[in-house]
Amino acid sequence: MKKINCLLIVFSLGLVQLPAQTKPEILVQPYLQDAEPNSMVIMWETSSGEESIVEWGTTKKLGKKTTGKAEDINFSDSRVHTVKLEGLKRFTEYYYRVKTGKVRSDIFQFKTPPFSSDEESFNIVAMSDMQYDSQHPNKFSEIVNQGVLQYLEQAHGGKLSNNLAMVMIPGDLVTTGSKYYQWKEHFFDPGQKLFAKVPVYPVLGNHERNSVFYFKYFSLPENGTPAYAEHWWYKDYGNTRIIGLNSNDGYRDLREQYEWLEQVLADTEKNDDIDFVFAQLHHPHKSELWIPGEEESTGKVVKMLEAFSTKTGKPSIHFFGHTHGYSRGQSRDHKHLWINVASAGGAIDNWGEFEGRDYDEFTVTQDEYGFVMVEVDGNRNDPKFKIKRISQGNNIKSRQNELRDSITIWRLEKKPNPPKPIFPVNNEMVKEEFAILKAGEFSSSLSGAFHAAAHWQVSQTSDFEKLDLDSWKQFENWYYMENRQKEDDLTDEKTKRLQPNTTYYWRVRYRDQNLNWSDWSQIASFKTPQENDK
Repeated sequence: MKKINCLLIVFSLGLVQLPAQTKPEILVQPYLQDAEPNSMVIMWETSSGEESIVEWGTTKKLGKKTTGKAEDINFSDSRVHTVKLEGLKRFTEYYYRVKTGKVRSDIFQFKTPPFSSDEESFNIVAMSDMQYDSQHPNKFSEIVNQGVLQYLEQAHGGKLSNNLAMVMIPGDLVTTGSKYYQWKEHFFDPGQKLFAKVPVYPVLGNHERNSVFYFKYFSLPENGTPAYAEHWWYKDYGNTRIIGLNSNDGYRDLREQYEWLEQVLADTEKNDDIDFVFAQLHHPHKSELWIPGEEESTGKVVKMLEAFSTKTGKPSIHFFGHTHGYSRGQSRDHKHLWINVASAGGAIDNWGEFEGRDYDEFTVTQDEYGFVMVEVDGNRNDPKFKIKRISQGNNIKSRQNELRDSITIWRLEKKPNPPKPIFPVNNEMVKEEFAILKAGEFSSSLSGAFHAAAHWQVSQTSDFEKLDLDSWKQFENWYYMENRQKEDDLTDEKTKRLQPNTTYYWRVRYRDQNLNWSDWSQIASFKTPQENDK
């Protein structure tokens, strides 16, 4: 009896303590996934705790509650939580906070996407290769906070969720995807102020190493090939279809991916609500700064997108990374853009550091940090989008959200006028075994259009089936920090050496800065002198 009384006294005095239940902590702040006009997926990570609750509403008072699921992330007490809010109104702002046990996040807000029929305009950020660089460990944080967030605040003001629809990331989010700590420390922590308010859509880069962490941290659209869930997918926002692809070894050449993409493009062709297709994959087809990073398989994707755009009249882009610098190119015969959106943190591939090449397709290449803004106009009568490269400079020259490149693309065809052949014409004899072709000035009915490219062809037959000259030049070609086209007005072209005593045919077409080609000029002809007449 005395022993029992003593124990009661000890407990009452608190001298013996039972193990305390550890309060969970939020390790990864809430971030948005897989947005639909009527739903939104919200994810976060805690140090422990199974409870997965999102409190939400159209005001900061919230008032509604939705539960979800928790999943093990690293064979520990840590849990990744996923909650899908449903029954939302399209293009509407909502407030939310997450709750696990006694821990709650701050209140954030998001905006649901519109229907394509709503004709809403919107903005997208595209950036990649933010993997950790020990020489510049805070670079991704700078790109997000002093770059994207500050740029949007200065350019638009108001709430972030009203100014930005989504973030596209074509790969290399972390240095080593199999290292658990890097996801929190190197990706989610620097990006938390952006990802809590704007849905993020990545694709796998080589640095993710097909890690299980990638698939546990993201809830991407499950409309790809069922056996390869989240390796490839698509997401519609307004009048634009976003396509995510896997260009990594082991997946890049899978027949299933190409068949899926072919079917998605065929469906997009029939969908009158979609005006533009933006694909993202990690590896470049061509790279002016780093040839060893090129992948032939990406060229197959480019050809599919080119054919789609020409057949349907719907312009397309393939966004990529892998090479740590910005490049903007365009297909010659198609309304298709090639855009490298790196680097958002990874060490810059500086000019001359690796083997490079000046490709005809690329107009601008810069060894700089930064991101790309895509401004999409949903006007059904005349839809267009504008690409802007916003630069943070490099280790030699710092830049603060400096506009370094831009291009605007309309869906509707706005052809310049066909150029007029001036010399040589009507079988005129040229003095040498080469000719200097001359055409008239550029003209267009589109206000503000200017001469941005010229395409010249010379053949011994008027059907141009076999070409002796096929020259395509841009009004600018920024390569290795200089414009190699600054002295070329694009209205003349010198041929290579031609055969003597031969009749040749030539033609030219002009392109404006919005990728609109004119029709070909009328066919002109000339003769080269006999060899002894030189």
